[in-house]
Amino acid sequence: MMFLFVESVRSALNSIRANRMRSFLTSLGIIIGVASVIAVVSLIQGLSQSIGKQFEGLGGSSVTISPKFSFKEAMRGKINVLRIDDLDHLRLHVDEIKDINPQFMIQAPMVRYGSTESNARVIASSPRYQDVEQKFVTSGRFLSESDESGARRVAVIGTKMIDTLHLPADPIGSYISFSGEWFRVIGVLEKSGEMFGFSRDEIVVIPFRTGRNIVGASQRLNSLTFTVSMKDISLVEAGKERIRTVLRRAHRLDASAEDDFDLESSEQMSKSFAQSMAMTTLVMGGIVSISLLVGGIGIMNIMLVSVTERTREIGICKAIGARSRDIMMQFLIEAVTLSVMGGAIGLALGYGLGFGIAKMIPDFPDAVVPWWAVALAFFFSAGVGVVFGVMPASKAAKLDPIDALRYE
Repeated sequence: MMFLFVESVRSALNSIRANRMRSFLTSLGIIIGVASVIAVVSLIQGLSQSIGKQFEGLGGSSVTISPKFSFKEAMRGKINVLRIDDLDHLRLHVDEIKDINPQFMIQAPMVRYGSTESNARVIASSPRYQDVEQKFVTSGRFLSESDESGARRVAVIGTKMIDTLHLPADPIGSYISFSGEWFRVIGVLEKSGEMFGFSRDEIVVIPFRTGRNIVGASQRLNSLTFTVSMKDISLVEAGKERIRTVLRRAHRLDASAEDDFDLESSEQMSKSFAQSMAMTTLVMGGIVSISLLVGGIGIMNIMLVSVTERTREIGICKAIGARSRDIMMQFLIEAVTLSVMGGAIGLALGYGLGFGIAKMIPDFPDAVVPWWAVALAFFFSAGVGVVFGVMPASKAAKLDPIDALRYE
């Protein structure tokens, strides 16, 4: 049996070698299909792993508290918000909390330095921002308690602001302006990269009290959120339940009323994102794998032509004792060999495409080809060869030797 298999493989390779151009064109559909699947999967997996690492950097014991309202409620003018008073309630009544950081965004100010301006994200936050958010400065210093209590006009900027505003290489001590106010740069945050296509380094962090003075202390802070760090990761679930109870009581919600706030841990966000990316990979991979079906049909057509061309050869083989299953195996192995060779070329081409596209997109993470994608490409290619090679192989095996010998 092993000898028959080896001979069938040798015969298939000789046939492919004898018709190089036709064999290449036959495999072209498989090559394009596998290359498309691998390129798409490698790009999505590279992005997924990069953002997954950023979620890990948030820390497993952190919980984000944000206002909750539907689009329908917003259209009716009903927008739920968190209040500054909620901070005191949480600090007093939730023992599991280690630290809590309030922050809000100042709506779309143009940040200027000299004649250059940038539409950066300006966040008003407390000195606990770097500990809770796990973002630290690489030069200068972060906001201090005296900056907060004195509502000083100081700012910590992201690394990309240096380029977009054409600031000096060492921007400490430079002055930037927005909302009609001047701020002295006191620190530069470490590079955070991109998330969901948006730079996390085009950011300006100012003291929370300074931000309240800019927008007006009496104005509702619609974008106010809290980031809470728990004393231990094992206290996250219990802490979330306690936070929910305290906030519901503070907001005077009835037992039948839904929460007007959202609680999300970094682990929950990471899992939700992983599920979304897995679904995206499945859908995108399924769409581009349709080209594999086209490639399989191409292999079946060429193999049917090959059976017709080699009818006399099949007749001679049967006349000297070849069995139908021997003939079927020979043609089936030839179809599988064409598919697997096409799959191997497509695999290399797909990785090259994924890597090249990732490098062409600024700040895009490197492509990653998971082992399961390689295994899937190999077995899928072989499966296409089997499925679409069965009909030609069966036709060859059923030929009558006398009719085959008389075929012209």
